[in-house]
Amino acid sequence: MAQRERATAVHRIEFDVDWPPGHVASYLVDCERPTLVDAGMPGDDSERQLREALAAVDYELAEIDQLVLTHPHIDHIGQTNAVIAAADPTVYAPVGVRERFARDSDDLDAVVEETATRAGLTGDDHERAVGMAVESLERNRDLLPPAAVDVWVEDGNSYDIGGIPVDVLHTPGHQADHCCFTVELDGERALLAGDMAIESFRPVTLHTGLDRGVDEAIAAFYGALDRLAALDPDRVYPGHGPVHTDFEHTIERDRRSLDRLLDNTVESLDEPRTAADVVTRRTDDDDPTNLLPETVAVLAHLAARGRIEAEVVDGVRYYSR
Repeated sequence: MAQRERATAVHRIEFDVDWPPGHVASYLVDCERPTLVDAGMPGDDSERQLREALAAVDYELAEIDQLVLTHPHIDHIGQTNAVIAAADPTVYAPVGVRERFARDSDDLDAVVEETATRAGLTGDDHERAVGMAVESLERNRDLLPPAAVDVWVEDGNSYDIGGIPVDVLHTPGHQADHCCFTVELDGERALLAGDMAIESFRPVTLHTGLDRGVDEAIAAFYGALDRLAALDPDRVYPGHGPVHTDFEHTIERDRRSLDRLLDNTVESLDEPRTAADVVTRRTDDDDPTNLLPETVAVLAHLAARGRIEAEVVDGVRYYSR
């Protein structure tokens, strides 16, 4: 492949999604070895959006030489196979994904079923939560086949990606394996942030979903914010919301958002409640499974720190002030 001689630039590529804010962003780093950061949504429409966005800056999909993935959520890995088929790039992904995608589906089913029961889910909601967890695992490892990953990136390491030194920072909470990437682009300190440091909202704490590790999710998110706060990027390239320069404010806003969530959850426990009960009080959504992982994580965090009490009755956990 002929190498292009041009100033390094970052081109934003947006894909439509069905949830707020209605888009997810990937980024083409136009450097010595053209690099795509994250791969958008799956599907033919998203592949068309990707190809059209590349063509608008004089690129073809076959010219992508490096593919860097921040975390294994559907809206960030959806076009991985299309990029590999067209371009055969070097693929970089967080090392934690390797073990996560090796997970036995039956074991995941059993763990999530127990967690959902303990959270107070019943009937269709219970079945949906378990089914969603297994479906997500199997779908995502099809979208990002572990055998296709060339380099499993690790926290604190530096890699030469596209001819540019890139540093890796593990930032769990939103997703347990999530990594942000710091890089200097034409004298500017850039943060390729994935689903962290989003200017317009705090990402939901999904971490491991309802799998093992859910109890540590809130502490993990606070820890990620602490690690990010030690950085000083000039510009942030997030997976949702605009590219921005208000990094410090965004990190502090996310921290305050978590603080408020904890305080409001304590206040909601005017009587013993399950995690499912707390979700019902938080949202008018008919499907409580969407916010359940974060709510389970919040309640576990509060109980571990002695701010609330927990009691198990017939396999269901009730929380009270």
